Amino acid sequence: MGYRGKVEYAQERKMRTRNTRIYRSLHWPIWIWVFFLAPGPLTFSLFAHGFSWGNSLWLGAVLIGTGVAALRGRLPGAEPGPYILRFDEDRPNPLYRKVCYSFAWTAVLSYALLNLAGLAIVAVTGVWQMKPIFYYAYPPLAAVILLLGLAGKLPRVGPSTKNEGTERRYFYGSVWAVTAAQTLLLVLWKTLPVTSTTSWVKLGAYVGALTLMGSFAYQGLLPRTRPILPGESMVAD
Repeated sequence: MGYRGKVEYAQERKMRTRNTRIYRSLHWPIWIWVFFLAPGPLTFSLFAHGFSWGNSLWLGAVLIGTGVAALRGRLPGAEPGPYILRFDEDRPNPLYRKVCYSFAWTAVLSYALLNLAGLAIVAVTGVWQMKPIFYYAYPPLAAVILLLGLAGKLPRVGPSTKNEGTERRYFYGSVWAVTAAQTLLLVLWKTLPVTSTTSWVKLGAYVGALTLMGSFAYQGLLPRTRPILPGESMVAD
C-alpha cells in the first residue's frame, strides 16, 4: 500500500541561497547536544548523580570542537549557504554531514533502544538494570550504529544527497518520536514511585509515545516529516 500522508512539492518551498547568522547560531546547540550525548556511560552518570568533572571536561571539549566547526561552516545548518538545493540532485555528501548525522543517529537509536530494554527488564523482573545496560551494552551498540552511519547505511549519511527529500523525514520523524518519549519517561521517572505497577505504566507510556509520534511522523503531521517531491532548486534544512 502506497504512502497516503501529506507531501510537499519542491517548487512550492521558499528558495534560500544563504543562511542568516541567527539560523546558523541556532543549529550550534543542536550539535552540542548530539556530541555531548556520545559517551553513554558518562551521560548515564549525569542523570543518575548530577554534573561531574568528567561531564564538565567533555562539555568543554564539545563546545570547542563544535564551535570551531560551526565557524568554519562544517556543521549541518551552520553553513554560510545551504549545501543541498535540489532534492533529486546527485551530489557528493560531504564528510562533515556524514560524521554529524552518524553521531545523531547514534544518540537517537542507542538511548531509545537501551531505555526500552531497561524498562522491559524492570517491568518483568522488578530489578533496575540501567547502569550495567549503559556501561556494557551502550559502547558496542553505539559503535555498530556509528559504523553503519559512516558506511552510508543510514538516512542522510549516504555517499549522495539524491534521496534527501525522503531521507530527511526518517531522521526528523525519529527525533520527534524519541525526544517526546524520553521527555515523558523523564517526567514519569521523577514523579512516580518505583513499584511493579508504575514500572508497567512507564513501559506502556514510553512505547505508546514512540508509537503515536512515529505514526504522526509517518503521516507527515510533524514539522519536516513530509516527503518532498523533487522539482526546481530548493533548500534542504
